[in-house]
Amino acid sequence: MRESRVSLAATAALLGMTACWGSTFFLIKDLLDRVPTADFLAVRFAIAGVAMLLVAPRAVGRLSPAARRHALILGAIYGSAQLLQTAGLAHTPASISGFITGLYVVATPLLAALVLRTRITVVTWLAVALATCGLGILTLDGVSIGYGEAITLVGALLYAAHIVGLGAWSRPSDALGLTILQVWVIAAICLVVALVGGEPGVVLPANGGDWMSVLYMALIPGAAAMLAQTWAQAHLPATRSAIIMSSEPVFATFFAVLLGGEDLAPRMLLGGALVLTAMIVTELVPRRRIEAEVTHLAV
Repeated sequence: MRESRVSLAATAALLGMTACWGSTFFLIKDLLDRVPTADFLAVRFAIAGVAMLLVAPRAVGRLSPAARRHALILGAIYGSAQLLQTAGLAHTPASISGFITGLYVVATPLLAALVLRTRITVVTWLAVALATCGLGILTLDGVSIGYGEAITLVGALLYAAHIVGLGAWSRPSDALGLTILQVWVIAAICLVVALVGGEPGVVLPANGGDWMSVLYMALIPGAAAMLAQTWAQAHLPATRSAIIMSSEPVFATFFAVLLGGEDLAPRMLLGGALVLTAMIVTELVPRRRIEAEVTHLAV
């Protein structure tokens, strides 16, 4: 019974985190007209890292050497994925980028099976197929393969690797320290890219409204959401996590319609319904213990 409650709480945490991510799309689209991508990401994650250190200054020090090594790897993977996905947006429509990024829901069970020796059931593959079809209906309006699509796909594979890595290495007791160190690694990678590839120095938001957007994205969809993901994935299999997180475009559409002034099309409702069905399938269909557990990698 306790294990079931913890699993439900972890699912709710992932869903809340995904909703927060979905709320940022229209904010980022507006902000990037004035602040370069790498500069924005560097500032966002630096603020998140400082805030988390102020709240828990000793959390990183309590990590074992192995956990610190894992955090460095995970942070590097996630930071690289963020940069590739955002860079891909400059070369491909946002809807196509959203679909390709969402393909981590397909890549995650494949990586989990290869790396973690996780058993993937027919029901799980059905949920993956439903989520993928839902993502396509929700976001696609024609597709072509070019430079932008290619680097976005690499970013999606890195997101899948991050999900699998968290499933293997995350422990509830290490969640806070692991998150803080990951955030600082992400900020460092983005800062290097901003300094090397852009204007001299880091371009900062120029007005109060932009700073409010950055602060929100740093503290809620940034620090709090990554902490929620790190803790939740200590209790959920990687594939199940990926299917839950595939609801991000659904939330992005919801907030774009509610706050961004976009029109609600029938395909959005159908696509969102398929993604929601995939999540319900993963939550309600009984799984044997061996299918519900995550096999942790040896340190």
